[in-house]
This record gives sequence, C-alpha cells and structure tokens, in this order.
Amino acid sequence: MQDVAWIGFGIFWMFLGVEPVSRVDWVLENVLLVLFVAAFLSSYRQVSWTTASFVAVLALVFLHVIGAHFTYSLVPYDELFESSFGVGMNQLFGWQRNQFDRLVHFAYGLLFSIPLHERLSRARYRSVGTAVVMLVMSSSLAYELIEWGAVLVLASDEGMAFLGAQGDPWDAHKDMFLAMLGSVVTVTALWLRMDPLETRWRRKPAVGLVRSSR
Repeated sequence: MQDVAWIGFGIFWMFLGVEPVSRVDWVLENVLLVLFVAAFLSSYRQVSWTTASFVAVLALVFLHVIGAHFTYSLVPYDELFESSFGVGMNQLFGWQRNQFDRLVHFAYGLLFSIPLHERLSRARYRSVGTAVVMLVMSSSLAYELIEWGAVLVLASDEGMAFLGAQGDPWDAHKDMFLAMLGSVVTVTALWLRMDPLETRWRRKPAVGLVRSSR
C-alpha cells in the first residue's frame, strides 16, 4: 500500500513539474526534495517506519511539491477558497500576504517531528522531545541559510522567488518560529500519549530494574 502511495506521489510530482510558474525556483526546491526523499527511502527498509511516520512525510512532501510548482508566494489557495465559499481566506482573516509558506514551515515542524521522535525513541535517547525540537530548529535554520545563499548567488528575481519573503524583513525569523512551534505541538501530544510507567523506566532504568527484581 505504501509503495502504491509513493508511485502516486511520483505521478503527482511529474504532473506539477510540467510548466511550473518559475522553472529556476522549481529546480531549487526539488533539489532539496529529492535529497530529503532519498534519505527517507534509503532508511525505509532498515528502520521500518510506522504508518504515522510514512503519512507525515508523504503529507509534507505533497505540500512542498505544490509550493514548488506555483512558488510558495503564489500558491492560489485564496482564490480556491473564495471560489468555494464566496470570500477569500486572506480577507476573512485579515492577512496581507500569501500564507502558504507559513503553513508549510509549521507543517514541517508538526509532521517531521513524528519520524524524528520515532527514530530517537527506538534508539533509547534521553530527552527525546528536546532533541526532536532542537533538530527541527537547526534544520529550519539551515534551510533559511540556503535561501539566503540563493539570493546572493542567483539573479534578484529568481533568488527572491526562492526566498519568498514577500517584503517581510522578519520572514526567516517567523518561519523558524513556526517550525519550532509545530514541533513543540507534536512533541507535547506524543508526550501526553506516552505511558507514564514507560516514561519513568526511560528516565531511571536502574531503579526500575531493581524494583522489578524484588
């Protein structure tokens, strides 16, 4: 079933690769996408990712492919919402910019924290939640640096399309904050679902073993 889902994603990716709004931006966005998907699939058989991790990663890459096709600042969610409900989402919430990039940064923290938490939990890391949030924050920072580098190297129009700041000088800060916030939400939800006895055993394995032996 998961193999079929990846095939479906590949077809969707190729379909949106036809005549994107900006070919240069599409290539830049998809270089990162290919590296990300390749890293996930290379560990797929060895790690045996759960369905939750699989769905989270697939949802994240679907959102990214949409952003890459239109460029993040031009995704027509507002037009689609207005055609369905008679009022634009931006007008409804008083937004002054295209918010799709904000959604994806939040979704990155929210969704990517699931496989990260799963992997670190299996490795018996202590303070798994803290480690997951820090990994999301550091990778989000790395992405913002890549965007900054693209602006310096490419022509102004192409670089700014990839950056997607839309004139907001605090765009990078807000993007990183939203990724962190999404990660905190997921980590908190997973922590609330965790068995208290399992949590206690992870924190004090020696004490738990001694007590159980009595």
